[in-house]
This record gives sequence, C-alpha cells and structure tokens, in this order.
Amino acid sequence: MGETRQGELGLRVVRGRADADELAALTVVLLALRARDEARSGHEQQAGGSRWWRPPSAYRAPRNRQ
Repeated sequence: MGETRQGELGLRVVRGRADADELAALTVVLLALRARDEARSGHEQQAGGSRWWRPPSAYRAPRNRQ
C-alpha cells in the first residue's frame, strides 16, 4: 500500500462485491497495519471519523474501459 496524506482515503472499492470471508481478511490486514503503526509511534491513534467522510459529489462512477 502506498503512502497517503492525512485525510485521504487509502482504499476505495470500485467494483465487485466482497463476501464475508473477504471482508474479514481485509479487516485483519487493516487492523494489523494500524497496530504496526501504533507500535512504531508509541501511542494509540485516535479515531477520526470526519477525515474519512467525503461528500457524494467527491465520488465518480468508474468509466467503461472497453
């Protein structure tokens, strides 16, 4: 995963539907990455719900690549 600036989305689902196993695997990976970052910084990160929110106009439909 690449570096992202504060307040940017690090991941966006564009197409498809994840089943329960895929969502569970993604959750484990994201929590492991967060735990690693917390261990490196030495303090727990606070939840920042507002930084993940974007207005609906910020999302664009994927274009057909045919």
